[in-house]
Amino acid sequence: MKISILFPTATEASLFRHPGVDIVISGVGLTATAYATLKTLQRQQPDLIILAGIAGVYPHADLQIGEVALVSSEVEADLGFFTPDGFTHLAHLPLDMDFARRHTLDCPHIAADAPFRRARSISLNAAMAPFIDHSAVDIENMEGAAFFHVCREEGVPFLELRAISNVVRPGDDQWDMAGSVQALTAALHQLLAYLDQQA
Repeated sequence: MKISILFPTATEASLFRHPGVDIVISGVGLTATAYATLKTLQRQQPDLIILAGIAGVYPHADLQIGEVALVSSEVEADLGFFTPDGFTHLAHLPLDMDFARRHTLDCPHIAADAPFRRARSISLNAAMAPFIDHSAVDIENMEGAAFFHVCREEGVPFLELRAISNVVRPGDDQWDMAGSVQALTAALHQLLAYLDQQA
């Protein structure tokens, strides 16, 4: 199986080495990720593409710093506008019910016996944005929704793997970047071994 792995930053990719796997540093944010995902699909034509990186966990979620999860769904959570009453997501507009039905992007490629926990995620260009409704999700990142969207539109199988590096709480400086990158690297090798067994 031909596999490409996208990492948002060189730091997240720094410990990972695997023969035969194409590695791409996509850049941080939704725009950079959309471009890198599409270019990778066009140039490499992988059988499977994986987005791998760190993520923050919301205080209400049942995940801890250092854990790794496969992302089951993504939402571009800051897609909307402000009114005197606050932020309104485009999915909540009554005139666009089709958008409301499809604003949550699911990953249909996670096998039932795949390793790791599952997490629902949102993607933001503004991390820890205070106006976002995160009550129905577990983690946040800055790339996943764009990655999901391009892969789904192009019809290419995809997975997203995230290691928890911090709690999403402004002013909380208890990040474990080094530990989360180590956990991400180990999890990627475990995931690739699992995929090889399934091939």
